[in-house]
Amino acid sequence: MSSPDPVALCQGFAIFSGMQKNLAEMRVEYRRLQRSLGRIGWLSHGYVQDRGPGAGGPCYQWTRKESKKTVSVALSKEQYAWMKAAIENWRQVQTTLKRMEQISRAVLFQTVPDPPRRKALTKRVLGLN
Repeated sequence: MSSPDPVALCQGFAIFSGMQKNLAEMRVEYRRLQRSLGRIGWLSHGYVQDRGPGAGGPCYQWTRKESKKTVSVALSKEQYAWMKAAIENWRQVQTTLKRMEQISRAVLFQTVPDPPRRKALTKRVLGLN
């Protein structure tokens, strides 16, 4: 069973005209974020550092966590440059996905009927802040 497209929900379920504008803006932003993910390059998580000469070890190093352990790998200058770009891409993807998740929740709670609640849901509770 596939879940409904949150962007498609934006098109017809808004009750108030002000909300319709807000949903339309969210729809545009969501589509923009989707396109940006398609243009991303190579990805890697972790951290790279240029330790400089005289550091008593490799000049370029890539460090990451694997199974609760820190793993470090010596890199060449070319590998360092490539890995640095891949890590920046990874961070951009994480930021983009977080924003897409926020938009998805906002659309869900504005367009799909809620169960009875004693008090309104806050932005903090929905993770929209």
